[in-house]
Amino acid sequence: MAPFTVLHVCMGNICRSPMAERLLARAVRDRSGSDEALVRSVSAGTGGWHEGEEMNPPAARQVRARRGSDDGFLARKLRGDFIDEADLILTATADQVDYVVALRPDAADRTFVLGEFGRLLGAVDQAALPPAEPKPEVVHQRGTAIVAAVHRLRAGETPLLTDDLDDPWGRGDQTFQRVGDEIEDTTVPLAALLFP
Repeated sequence: MAPFTVLHVCMGNICRSPMAERLLARAVRDRSGSDEALVRSVSAGTGGWHEGEEMNPPAARQVRARRGSDDGFLARKLRGDFIDEADLILTATADQVDYVVALRPDAADRTFVLGEFGRLLGAVDQAALPPAEPKPEVVHQRGTAIVAAVHRLRAGETPLLTDDLDDPWGRGDQTFQRVGDEIEDTTVPLAALLFP
């Protein structure tokens, strides 16, 4: 069975989504205490103009400062099969949710703005989730149950404007730091819920 897969989406795939990809991977490693691939964290951009490029330098600095790795990262353009493979899709903005769902309407129940997912995550009833264990099939089962629970909590409401992540591209390290903090407001609690 494939590991629980989280796809992070932004515009160019060199700032927000790579930061989210690598910061979730680090949070999972911290919580699970395992180097085994229990969660697959990947990313892509709605536009292909940076395809094959490394992470934007200030984004890479933020990832490294937070004990993550930017090694081997190359930007990719979003494709339908990336969406098909993902158990959870987290976008930087509500517009990107619309883009994902236009490509794959059946992904609507598992596609969220990152801030929206993080905001609703705290209300998930942990007792109703499958038991946690650091085994790929157990993590997958628990992860999909978390996604379903957050979708129920969303109850058809549209995301808040404050759920969007600002685009830090071309802006200073302070903006990248704030965006990194906002990403970790979701990725750290998600890892903690997957691996209590």
